[in-house]
Amino acid sequence: QVALAQREKIDFVVVGPEVPLAAGLADRLAEAGLKVFGPSAKAAQLESSKGFTKELCRRHNIPTGAYERFTDADEAVSYIRAQGAPIVVKADGLAAGKGVVVAETVDQAIEAARDMLSGNRFGTAGASVVIEEFLVGEEASFFALCDGEHALPLVGAQDHKRAFDGDKGPNTGGMGAYSPVPILDQATFDCAMREIVLPTAKAMKDAGTPFQGVLYAGLMIGKDRKPRLVEYNCRFGDPETQVQMLRLEDDLADVCLKVARGNLGDTKLNWLKEAAACVVIAVDGYPNEFPKGQEVVVDPIDDPSVTVFHAGTIPRGGRMVNVAGRVASVCARAATLSEALAKAYEAAPKVRFEGARYRTDIGYRALEQRKG
Repeated sequence: QVALAQREKIDFVVVGPEVPLAAGLADRLAEAGLKVFGPSAKAAQLESSKGFTKELCRRHNIPTGAYERFTDADEAVSYIRAQGAPIVVKADGLAAGKGVVVAETVDQAIEAARDMLSGNRFGTAGASVVIEEFLVGEEASFFALCDGEHALPLVGAQDHKRAFDGDKGPNTGGMGAYSPVPILDQATFDCAMREIVLPTAKAMKDAGTPFQGVLYAGLMIGKDRKPRLVEYNCRFGDPETQVQMLRLEDDLADVCLKVARGNLGDTKLNWLKEAAACVVIAVDGYPNEFPKGQEVVVDPIDDPSVTVFHAGTIPRGGRMVNVAGRVASVCARAATLSEALAKAYEAAPKVRFEGARYRTDIGYRALEQRKG
């Protein structure tokens, strides 16, 4: 990638996926003299190692769930039996958003831990596991741009991780999102910035591994409205970023370049007051086994407030085919969340392929809260 950037005379690179960040692509680009948006490999440990992040939280009193880290299956089993269920078992390394098992029983947790540590499920990503407290509350996604010194928050969003309606089924990379998020009110938003994001940025800087890029905090917000960190990602999150970008009035490239130059300073972002919603169109079977290479057709959509983002598609033989489980995201913007969701759901069937499916309850928590 470095050679390609040099050959094409590219002077600014935004690294998207987590795997090249963890492998040190940002380091290599910077060493070649290119401006890069994305953390170094050492800073990207906030995503590439859940154990690294939990230990940082413990050292710096950043609110998160109680946990322990294991490489030995028998020790993990003993800890699970002592803690009881529900409990959460996570592969320490990168597992494409699928390395988390929320176990409702002790036996499920033990099976997950043994499976991960054996290397059967996630290979080397599961060579170490983090077993942590099951946090009760509502999840929200909190993003902040960091230039190593300053942090600039984006508007909040909420993802829907489980595969099926009612938050049932296995965890996925995300089945839909919306913004704004009622649970992330101003007090909670400010608390997340003050107690989670800023202490993390300072800790990374003080350790000599300043974080430059976008820090994505998955939060759990309890009845007390106090956010606790579930985990970090070191990149823009999919599908939350789609709804955020539909609301952003500024040029994202400009602000990303400020991050790369380390001069974010007191930059302010401007956001539309409208709501945005996203419905992910997936292949039946995802996130487990699913067919690939199916033709994907997107029928014309007349509404300019609706945007279809391609995700797991590529052109092949004059057609568009799927190469991943999440095929496309149908997004819409409107004055209210209910209107935005209605527009997205009206357009969702226009993304057509065999086995297409999507959740029908995106945004249900926010809609219920507003009814209440």
